[in-house]
Amino acid sequence: MDKEARYWHEEDGRIRCDLCPHNCLIADGSAGLCGVRKNSGGRLLTTIYGEVTGYGLDPIEKKPLYHFHPGEMILSLGTKGCNFACDFCQNWTISQDPGARSQIVSPGEVVSIAKREGSFAIAYTYSEPMIWFEYVLETAILAREAGLDNILVTNGFIEPEPFEELLPHIGAMNVDLKSMDDDFYRKYCRGRLAPVLETIKRAASSCHIEITNLIIPTLNDTDDHFARLRDWIAGEVGADTALHLSAYHPMYKMNIRATPVETLKRAFSICREKLKFVYIGNVLLPDGRDTVCPACGNVLIRRHGYSISVTGVDAGKCASCGARVPFVI
Repeated sequence: MDKEARYWHEEDGRIRCDLCPHNCLIADGSAGLCGVRKNSGGRLLTTIYGEVTGYGLDPIEKKPLYHFHPGEMILSLGTKGCNFACDFCQNWTISQDPGARSQIVSPGEVVSIAKREGSFAIAYTYSEPMIWFEYVLETAILAREAGLDNILVTNGFIEPEPFEELLPHIGAMNVDLKSMDDDFYRKYCRGRLAPVLETIKRAASSCHIEITNLIIPTLNDTDDHFARLRDWIAGEVGADTALHLSAYHPMYKMNIRATPVETLKRAFSICREKLKFVYIGNVLLPDGRDTVCPACGNVLIRRHGYSISVTGVDAGKCASCGARVPFVI
């Protein structure tokens, strides 16, 4: 469904898109790198307004968010297209295919579905929600008016001005920080690192934020990388920030072997030196699953798959030692 887009200007007879840091210069009849923002007769159109590739109730932990309404279910929906082209994308059938099958669902209908299903919030996920900007913004505003919260699961690749417009309506984000090396972003994602770091820092001052790092053998699995990731998060976002270290499995264009368990354990150990809450995802391990109090070691949130039990938190504090814990429950 076409609708005039926000954040663009005319330049040399073409259109410059100002939504994400690619800043595509788009000729008439062509689309930007995301494949879903098109120059049509001198106007920039979003071609995916209201187009939903799928929706349903997910555990909040699947986003993953471990410190924001743990154990609750959330209405999740996504669209098609992406402003990255990651060789290892797990949702490539929608993110890399602007022609993927979809259905039209209006912002008001999404809010009604969320209310009917008893969801406390709406998660914009599966593909990249930032390229769905107009729809996400309008839906998020209606959601807040209806007493619902909004969550972004994102690569964080957006220009500051549109992000500032969207951010006041967002309660939580999980940002995929794919690597601490710009070369990785350019070679394997067709993106850049610096704008992602800026998005994370700005979001951390406005909403709840958690970070995911997918560990790919030979590409971002060195001790130095884990130390730089740890140090940046601790220094720029805060040691209380939840970091999810996620196991990679061969997908899409990438056939590198799956992440070894020993690599995950090593990354966990290095990141725990300065970060209070580190988790391991995409694989079942005894470490990196439960949330424990950094002050006394009491289990605060116990997890077995998506079975969640909040056992050790009382009024925002550890029920055992009284230390404050940075959760939204």
